Amino acid sequence: MTLSGSKEAQYARLNGKYLRDAEELLRKKDYAQASEKLWGACAEVIKAVAAKRDKQLGTHRSIGEFVTTLHKEHPDWNLIDSFNFANSLHVNFYEDHLPPEHVLRGEKIVKEFVKRLKSLL
Repeated sequence: MTLSGSKEAQYARLNGKYLRDAEELLRKKDYAQASEKLWGACAEVIKAVAAKRDKQLGTHRSIGEFVTTLHKEHPDWNLIDSFNFANSLHVNFYEDHLPPEHVLRGEKIVKEFVKRLKSLL
């Protein structure tokens, strides 16, 4: 199967879309929606790396466990902490409780996380 038709490519495409959507939502100061898009970008790049390894992730737990695996392979990347921060953004979508500065910091953390994981694709 070619990359363009693969799950890996689909997840990578969604990752890019969600990052662009988050940037637009942050410009509009819609922090709750931006939080969810940032979480989505994080989740999709994790799924892309998993798909490259012929693994399918379908639950939050499986995503978290895969991040733990990646963290063990690359302990200097701080993946667990970055993933936990992204997960707090996911909660913010429902609760809208985080201050804007937290969400803006989350954008930087998620973008660095995505950059590191994309290097595995």
